[in-house]
This record gives sequence, structure tokens and C-alpha cells, in this order.
Amino acid sequence: MLPTLAAAVSISDSFVFSPVIRPDADILLEITGLHARVEDNAILKGVDLTLRAGEIHAVMGRNGSGKSTLSKVLAGHPAYTVTAGTVTYRGQNLLELSPEERARLGVFLGFQYPVEIPGVSNLEFLRVATNARRVQLGQEELDTFAFEDLVRERIKVVQMDPAFLDRSVNEGFSGGEKKRNEILQMALLEPLVAILDETDSGLDIDALRIVAAGVSQLATADTATLLITHYQRLLEAITPDFVHVMAAGRILRMGGRELALELEERGYDWVDQELAALELG
Repeated sequence: MLPTLAAAVSISDSFVFSPVIRPDADILLEITGLHARVEDNAILKGVDLTLRAGEIHAVMGRNGSGKSTLSKVLAGHPAYTVTAGTVTYRGQNLLELSPEERARLGVFLGFQYPVEIPGVSNLEFLRVATNARRVQLGQEELDTFAFEDLVRERIKVVQMDPAFLDRSVNEGFSGGEKKRNEILQMALLEPLVAILDETDSGLDIDALRIVAAGVSQLATADTATLLITHYQRLLEAITPDFVHVMAAGRILRMGGRELALELEERGYDWVDQELAALELG
């Protein structure tokens, strides 16, 4: 039996999983029957996923399963075309919004490979982005001095050297420093839905611990987090409420953290069998 988002499902003979922790919590993001392609290649083939306030979800799967495509579609990457389905963010059609509008409204994407932007001050980049979000929230923009006070407080979340604020965005940063800079952006923008695309990629143990602690600290009862990862090691540092296994552009199975542990033990070999069964059905 393939678990769904609509009903309680059995993950093993001894464990029954309920897909809703707080039924009264606000639905922040609802994805229904989402199909998307790049040029002529169909990648997402019917994704259903609901994120409520206070929840942390993890999407796991092999390379090419559609995980990163999902994150880019949600962020509004122009290379991806949605061919069917809906995405609703706080009651609003997310797919009708530009990437900039989505970000200002509180949808955040942490990149797997953050880009370097030579010549653009990291401090000024963070200030402009933060003020755009504050204007959307009806808050007063921060001048340079007030923002420096804020950023030097928030930078403690990721234990980042303030000297990196004076450099160009991500230029010369190590992989771990780039990821810390992404989570610093998250701390400043205070998104309602944070989508983190393989944040653990390229991190050593210490950097992973710091980044994971920052993500956990920023997750609140009013926000939702979507973690995209290959490995269970990230979920040892950030405890998800839900784990989803993705393959061939759809979610095949859903469970709690126990599912991630099962994947660590069994790997993904069972995916082919379930895909075959799904196609036959």
C-alpha cells in the first residue's frame, strides 16, 4: 500500500503514521497534482504535498527523482513550465506570482549551489533584500546603521565571522560559508515557508551541525520548512515531522523520521518495485 497525504497510513507492521499533527494549524502551502517540465522533459508527474504551520518536512530520493525541480518550481524558476496542478500559498495562487513577489510574501529558497556575485557587497545585498521584505510586511525600512545592528545580532545564529559581511556575495566563500550565508538570509527575511535544497551538500560535520542548528532555531510554530536531501545525516540534526520519498517525479511514500532511518538501512532499491507496482495499478 502506498501512503498518501489524505489518510493515516501504515509504514511498517508495527507503526501507524498520521499525516496531520495539528489539524487546526494554518495551511501555508498546498501542492495538488503538480506536473512540470523543462523543455520537452516531464519531471514532476503529480506531486501532492501540504505544509502546515509548525511543520518540518523532508523530501528524500535519488538523483533525478524531481526533488530539486520541485524546489525551483515553487520558487518560480523561469526554466520550468507547470503543465498541470495547483500550488496555493496562504490561499493565494503561488504560480501566478513572480519569483520576487513570492520572496517578498515569505517564500524562501536556500540554494544547493549558492552563486557568487562579484562586486555586490554582501551587507548591502542583505539590507536591500531585508527591506523589501519589511516593506511587504508594512514595516519601516532600516537604514544602514540600524541594519548593521540587526545583522550582527542575527549572524550569531550561524556563528559566522562578521568579516564576511564586507565581502562580495559568496565570493571566495567555502561551501560551508556559503550555506551559512544562506541561513543568515533566512534569519533576516523571516520567511513563512523555507525551502532548503540540499543544504547539507558539501558540508563537513561541524558546518552541518551549525547550519542545522540555525535552521532548527528559525523554525517556529508559525512557519513551515521543506528540507530536500539525499541523506539521513541531515535529519539526525534536524528532526522532521514528516519524511517523503520521491521518485520519478512523484511522492511514493510518506512517514515520520522512522522512514528516513529505514531508507538508511535499505537504500532506494525498493523504489523500482513500487514504481512498477504503481504503473501496473
